[in-house]
Amino acid sequence: MNALILRILLVLLVVTKPFMAWADNQILILGDSLSAAYGLKQHQGWVQLLQDTYEEQKKPIKLINASISGETTGGALRRLEGILASHQPSHVLIELGGNDGLRGFPIPKMQQNLTALIKQSQAAGAEVAVMAIRIPPNYGPRYTQMFEASFATVAEQQGAHLLPFFVEQVATDGSLMQNDNIHPNAEAQPLLRDIMAEHIEAWLAAPQLSSTNAAK
Repeated sequence: MNALILRILLVLLVVTKPFMAWADNQILILGDSLSAAYGLKQHQGWVQLLQDTYEEQKKPIKLINASISGETTGGALRRLEGILASHQPSHVLIELGGNDGLRGFPIPKMQQNLTALIKQSQAAGAEVAVMAIRIPPNYGPRYTQMFEASFATVAEQQGAHLLPFFVEQVATDGSLMQNDNIHPNAEAQPLLRDIMAEHIEAWLAAPQLSSTNAAK
């Protein structure tokens, strides 16, 4: 009987092992209109589509969407403490900065806000990823280059994982954009879901950068 129980336990371990690496991953999405399903119904947005996929695949990953259309890094910083206290996420994905850039906000201030968002999230015990953001070139090459370089710089300095700009692959296809040519439409959302599924899987499998930095 003991041998039978042992064999059953070993089988269960093999079956459940692929899921163990995903356990307890509660990912807070701190973003702007690109993640808030702007112009769409919430169930059409990439965040909900990806959550539906995780549930279909029985992956214990919960996405907490705290994105707000028009959000800036400063606005998110004012909200973050309460969000962290309410949800206690294991991971925080920062998809912000686009509205700072479109409004021509000073880049050092944006970097300061991003740094504070990362540090506050890490202090709450979360692993952090920062998404690189791109803006139209009509702000001039100097501002645009400094803006786009900010995300890699801050991520490296603070031990955060850097994600590539997820909209870039659909933004050049007018049929996938809303009339404002800024926000992806409903047809683009499944593509964004698949792009983000790959990025998030790579992030969860990557070494924990903030822990590594803290150990140095």
